Amino acid sequence: MAYRKLGRTSSQRKALLRDLTTDLIINEQITTTEARAKEIRSTTEKMITLGKKGTLAARRQAAAFVRNEVADVREEDDDIVVETALQKLFGSLAERYADRQGGYTRILKIGERKGDGAPMVIIEFV
Repeated sequence: MAYRKLGRTSSQRKALLRDLTTDLIINEQITTTEARAKEIRSTTEKMITLGKKGTLAARRQAAAFVRNEVADVREEDDDIVVETALQKLFGSLAERYADRQGGYTRILKIGERKGDGAPMVIIEFV
C-alpha cells in the first residue's frame, strides 16, 4: 500500500489531508505528528508543482483540493486586499520555488507528545 491510513476512513483521511495541506500553505509551518507530516508532504509538493505550472487546468486541479480559506488580509492604497490560500499558492509560493526542482518542504523532529507519546514534528517550507 502506498499511503498511510492514519486510523481513519477514506473520506476522513482525504478531509484531514486537505485541511493540513491548506493550513501549511497559509501558515508555511505547522506542528503535527510524524505520520501526518510525511503524508501531507507529498500532497503539498504536488500543489506547489501545480502552482508553478500556472495554467488554468493546474489552477482548477489545485482548487479542487485546497480549501477556500483566507490566507492574508492587507491594505494597499486605501483598498483592502483579501488573499486566499489558492492565490497564495499560485502567487508568492510559485514565485519562490520557480527555480527549484522539488523538495519544497522540510520535516524537523521536536520530540514526543505528552499524552500518548506520539512523535511530533514541525513541517515547513524550505
